[in-house]
Amino acid sequence: MKNFLYLITAVLTFLSNINVQAQENNMTDKKILVAYFSATGTTAKVAERLSQAINADLFEIKPAQPYSNADLDWTDKKSRSSVEMADKSSRPAIADQVADMSQYNVVFVGFPIWWYREPSIIDTFMTSYDFAGKTVIPFATSGMSGIGDSGKSMQALAPSAKVLEGKRFSSGVSAEELKSWAEGLF
Repeated sequence: MKNFLYLITAVLTFLSNINVQAQENNMTDKKILVAYFSATGTTAKVAERLSQAINADLFEIKPAQPYSNADLDWTDKKSRSSVEMADKSSRPAIADQVADMSQYNVVFVGFPIWWYREPSIIDTFMTSYDFAGKTVIPFATSGMSGIGDSGKSMQALAPSAKVLEGKRFSSGVSAEELKSWAEGLF
């Protein structure tokens, strides 16, 4: 009887350890980067919350030539952002590079929704690195527009990556909601 109780205790301890390891491996076995472009600061705040919530590195995708208010005037068809978004091949230059993209196996990519999709500078980011074997997860900020086909577009730009559909968030999304969403992906 004593041996039987010992065996049961050992099996339960073993199963408990497996369950704990499986839960921990969801996020902790991955090296994660949260990269984001933010024109007005809204996406930056969400990206910072997400990065802190999931203990990920943070990288700002900064344009080599910063956008002015006039550049961002979506009502002006001649504004820089309007011209870039009208040309699907537009690739605005990025100021800095991720020091060692090869270390990451999961990359969250955040951006505001422009013309129902990711801004052209995100296309530049997606074509600037080798995403082979990485999981890329788009997230966007917008008051009303959905994320649209951004995930599909990003997948076409990085065909060797696994690009998930992604999600749009409002500016006030909580760290808890972001963490729950991110953990639910793995």
